[in-house]
Formats: sequence, C-alpha cells, structure tokens
Amino acid sequence: MNVDVQYIIEVAKKAGQTIMEIYEKIDEIQVKSKMDNSPLTNADIAAHETIISGLKSKFPDTPIISEEGNIGNPQKSEFSWLVDPLDGTKEFIKRNGMFTVNIALMKKDMDKWNPIIGVVHSPVLNKTWFGNTESDTAELIIKDNKPKIISVNKNIDYPIQLVASGSHRNKRDEIFAESLGPHDLIRMGSSLKACIVAEGSAHLYPRFGPTSCWDIAAAHAVVSAAGGILVGPDGQNLQYDIIDKILNPYFLVACSSHWNNLWINNQD
Repeated sequence: MNVDVQYIIEVAKKAGQTIMEIYEKIDEIQVKSKMDNSPLTNADIAAHETIISGLKSKFPDTPIISEEGNIGNPQKSEFSWLVDPLDGTKEFIKRNGMFTVNIALMKKDMDKWNPIIGVVHSPVLNKTWFGNTESDTAELIIKDNKPKIISVNKNIDYPIQLVASGSHRNKRDEIFAESLGPHDLIRMGSSLKACIVAEGSAHLYPRFGPTSCWDIAAAHAVVSAAGGILVGPDGQNLQYDIIDKILNPYFLVACSSHWNNLWINNQD
C-alpha cells in the first residue's frame, strides 16, 4: 500500500488544530461519559470527523478503526487505519497539554495486526513523531521545521530514565520501578510516554494498566522504527486485535531488550 506520509502528518496536524480551537475556549468544552465511564468531549468527536474525512478522501477503500467509530470492514482488507483522535482525554480536560492525535496504518498478520506506519501529533507542544517500520525511519518534526531523525538511547547509565503515567499508577508500577534500581521518574500523559523513549529522552515505559489498541499502536510504529521495542507480558513484540479484543495486555516500551527478563518476572 502506497502512503503519502506527509499527507498523514497533515491530517494529524489538522485534527490537532481542530482540538486546539476547542481547548483554547474553556466554555466551549463539553464533556459526557461513555458506556465504560471514560470521558468523551466535543473535541474527541471533532478530531474524529476531521481524520475520517482526511483519510477517506485519499484512501477510500481502506477501513478505519477509530475510538469514536469505524468505517469499513478490516476483516476483508490487508490494511486498516487505527486512530485515536484525542489520546489523553482526561489530560485535555485537566488542561495540562499532555494529549495527542494518533494515526497508525496496520497490516494484517494472520488473525493479528502490526503497526507499520505511525504518526503521533502533540497539538500543544506542536511536535509530530513519525515512524515507518518497513524503512526503519523515525523522525521528529517541531513546528514546521525540517524533520529530525530520532533513535532510542541504548546507553544504559544510571539513573535509568523511567516514564510513568500522569493519571494512572498503581502498586505494580511501584514494585517494577524499585526493581530497576536507581531511576528518575518522568510523569507524562498519553502516547507521549512512548514517543520520548523513541526520541531517546527516556529508557523505558512499563504499563501495568488497561489500554486499547488505538492508544499505543501509532507510537509503537515510531518506537520500532527508532530501534526500540514494545513487548507484551511474554517479552515478545506486541500484536493487536483491532476487531474483537481491542484491549491490550500489559506492555513494556523500551530502548532495548535489556529489561525483558525483569519485565516477564513481574507478571502474574
């Protein structure tokens, strides 16, 4: 499948602009609850509509799986888009700026899917991370500047740079963090956590908590293209079920497999 990556980046940025138009006007933010009690805002819906329109106009035959609604049938396609129009809705509501737009192109592998292209855009930071696993190309674009090649930091010195969620943290996170030895804790929201591993600003990001496939797939492509890993509880590359079981198992984003055994030993 031929993809104009710059076009996907522009779609993500346009969705980000749509989000910011609402974000910057506090009295225009509308919040309601989904069936699972997670929050949904008018910014989520507006970004979803922007992305759907952009992808369908360029790739009319490729299904789209979005947190806010699907288009087409991925069971009949080798490729599918996987989208989180506003990853970090709670961060958006808190107005801390730590939310992103996630767009991934998924390729079918038997009954699972792998992200091959990922775009993660931060509207507040005006940064965009891009990864193509088929060409091993990972880039960071700041504002409208020239893209910068990025790679993970495999120089494992102490203290380890550990990324943790700004909204979700439990006892298992604490136990795993202590098992690493000396470390600095970086608190952050949304898929930004994986992106700073990809760019070399952190070494690893463990996730002992619920996530959906669209939360991390785009960043997964960025991390992989930058030379890092994103593995499930068994220490193997995480694959996705975008049709029946959208929830991910626990996962680890890391600059290398250095912590795989420690990660596996911290599972149930």
